[in-house]
Amino acid sequence: MQLWLCPLIAFLLGSVPFGLFIARMKGIDIRQHGSGNIGATNVLRVVGKKYGITCLILDALKGFIPVVVALNLVQIEGRRVGIPVDFLDGFALNLPADRQLTGQLVHVLTALFAILGHNYSPWVGFKGGKGIATSAGVLLGLMPFAVILLIVVWLVAFAASRYVSVASIAAAAALPVLTHIGARFHKGPDGLSLWEAGTWNKPLFIFSVVIATLAIWKHRANIQRLMAGTENRFEPKKKTHV
Repeated sequence: MQLWLCPLIAFLLGSVPFGLFIARMKGIDIRQHGSGNIGATNVLRVVGKKYGITCLILDALKGFIPVVVALNLVQIEGRRVGIPVDFLDGFALNLPADRQLTGQLVHVLTALFAILGHNYSPWVGFKGGKGIATSAGVLLGLMPFAVILLIVVWLVAFAASRYVSVASIAAAAALPVLTHIGARFHKGPDGLSLWEAGTWNKPLFIFSVVIATLAIWKHRANIQRLMAGTENRFEPKKKTHV
């Protein structure tokens, strides 16, 4: 049951359009303002900073929570990866070593379905956000150290360009590279890197390529505006002197 239930729950949770709900509390249909996107960036621009930050956190949790649950419910040789949730142990499925690939597939499919739920929510006509915040939540559950590096990439790209879209695209493109580097340098019990031992998480690498491609694809309108010179740029507010 855990093998199919985890991705299903992830899609349902991921599909909750928090940005739409938050904006409606202020009497605004976020789809009719700004970029028309229901994600945190548009909520921040249209509704306000605290609402945008709230949306960002909630959208990230949509990815983080189902991944943590999946990592605890589908274990490999009794090993829990990531944050332990003790009360889920009684419901956990313990896979033997020869079914490691199955467990890894469930973990990454759960992560992917959370993002797909956000990007293509059935509650808003199978439309949604660009999935950056939800992807960050997913990665925080799957590979937290990579998130720190991706934040650095995002901040550097944003500082250099002042475009949220450019920073997000740069972070997305960096993800498969960081996943590959992690496999090269992460050593197993035998002292060999996971790459050398052939035990690296292949589904996780494929997942990183898929969500990076998906994130960049969802930014295609931004790329067109960047090329046309019409993309919205974040500029620091100038202080007015009386």
